[in-house]
Amino acid sequence: MPPTAETSQAVGGPLSRPAGIFTQVEDERLREVLKRCSPSTYEAARRFRQTGDPAHLPAIIHGVIQRYMEPDRRAALTQPDDGLRLVEDLGIDSLTMMEIVMLAEDVLQITVTGREMCQLRTLGDAKRFIEGKVLDRARSLAEAAVSDR
Repeated sequence: MPPTAETSQAVGGPLSRPAGIFTQVEDERLREVLKRCSPSTYEAARRFRQTGDPAHLPAIIHGVIQRYMEPDRRAALTQPDDGLRLVEDLGIDSLTMMEIVMLAEDVLQITVTGREMCQLRTLGDAKRFIEGKVLDRARSLAEAAVSDR
């Protein structure tokens, strides 16, 4: 089940960090990292970092993928379908996938292994996988906060 604002809250709050704690330095770095993505991608990432709300993840995922796609294939993401195949429909090769994953790791503060990356076949796979990683990270941070008390 994909994470929601409610499940995120249930595991100790969005990313287990109070909403609104997002420094100017973090914002500048995020803006720099996403400078070649659309403004809406940056805005979704900024909101995600401020709130931890997983509702912003689809916009971030689509924006990061679109940034690395060939211009003639970008139209496919205007009406994104979870069944879109990353290789066949979107033209993403293994090197491009690695670049997408590295940017997603940086923006979302997650870690993705090569084995995990190889299992992503469709846009839906990517969305569900990243949402799961973000929720797992939130749970880990919540558990660490509880054990530190």
